[in-house]
Amino acid sequence: MAYRITLTCQGCQACVRICPTQAINGERYTILTIEPERCIECGTCGRVCPYDAVEEPDGSPAQRVKRADWEKPVIDPQSCISCGLCIATCPVSCLDYDESQIRSSHEGIPYLKIPKTCLGCGFCAAVCPVGAIRMVVGSLVSA
Repeated sequence: MAYRITLTCQGCQACVRICPTQAINGERYTILTIEPERCIECGTCGRVCPYDAVEEPDGSPAQRVKRADWEKPVIDPQSCISCGLCIATCPVSCLDYDESQIRSSHEGIPYLKIPKTCLGCGFCAAVCPVGAIRMVVGSLVSA
C-alpha cells in the first residue's frame, strides 16, 4: 500500500519536487494525488509536507522532519562484503564505491557520495545482507 495525500493538501508541490519516481501528480494549489503503482514508499513526501497532508501506508499521519535530521546511511567497512546491493537499491544513486578501499576481488566499500541527495529512505540498510549499514540522524553523521 502506498502513501496517500489527504484533503488537508494545499498543493504546494513540495512533495512533487522531491519524489524520486514522479509518483505525485496534480495542479499547483489543488489536492495532489500519489500513483500507488509508482510509489516506492520511501516516505520523503511525508517528511517534506508543510501541511501534514500525507498518510503513511498504515494510515497514520506522516511526520514532517527537517532535512538536516533525515537519517543517512553509515557503512561499517569491517562488516561490509562489497556486494553492491545498497548501491543498486538506492532510488537516487547517492551511494558509490570508495575505490581507495578496494579489497581483493571487490570494487571497494560503498560510501555516501552525495549526502545532500540522500532521501533517508533506508532501502540500502534494509537490503544489506550482513547488516553493515545503520541509518543515523543526518546531523549526527560526521562529514
